[in-house]
Amino acid sequence: MSYQTLLTNLQENIFTITINRPDKLNALNKTVIDELSMAIDEIYSNESIKSAMMTGSGAKAFVAGADISEFLSLDAQGGKLLAQKGQENVFNKIENAPKPIIAAVNGFALGGGCELAMACHFRLASNNAKFGQPEVNLGLIPGYGGTQRLTQLIGKGKAMELILTGNMVDANEALSLGLVNHVTNPEELLTTTIKILQTIMSKAPLAIAEAIALVNHAAYGKSDGLKKEIESFGKLFDTQDAKEGAKAFLEKRKANFTGK
Repeated sequence: MSYQTLLTNLQENIFTITINRPDKLNALNKTVIDELSMAIDEIYSNESIKSAMMTGSGAKAFVAGADISEFLSLDAQGGKLLAQKGQENVFNKIENAPKPIIAAVNGFALGGGCELAMACHFRLASNNAKFGQPEVNLGLIPGYGGTQRLTQLIGKGKAMELILTGNMVDANEALSLGLVNHVTNPEELLTTTIKILQTIMSKAPLAIAEAIALVNHAAYGKSDGLKKEIESFGKLFDTQDAKEGAKAFLEKRKANFTGK
């Protein structure tokens, strides 16, 4: 599928989505949101896609926020629909995808860009990356899940500070806060992300999907997480992959997982 604002590439079962508006610092507008929704649907439906990477075009920005020009005509109902559509069609679908989606953050990840990175299962950053939720400077708050996911990732106190001040943090502080998992130089960002995805893809796909769902469940503080873990643990024993994993371990060989 071809897109106006995205570049996509499928190589060795890794689907790379690059937001491609470098002249606008890859800002999210209506077209980007619509096309991201379609690209995420492709991750869900295409069996050749085993994992995905999200990044931005150019060295300056992952996504430097939303396209503010689209805000001028919105009233309360329009703003609510904008947030609802973005959350339901893109951000929540990324978070709940049964296949791993990693953000490779280059340059600015501000506002909706920070929220897009946080919706991914985890994040790598180049050492020139900067993160922030500066919506208060526009008289607004984060609308694509930022108040919730930033708090989950870095805790209430620091999330409150960053959202109320609109201040940015650099890659190293983001690492110390737990907002990102690794920091690399820009030249190694994509290759390092690919190596991590390759490691994940060598594991059993059904187990990966269950693990993603359960960790997400825990992140929202739901009280039945241990019960759900028991159910998922038991369910996986009926898969061919679980039998293959045990057999390969006992035979001292690499398992050949098929996702069945």
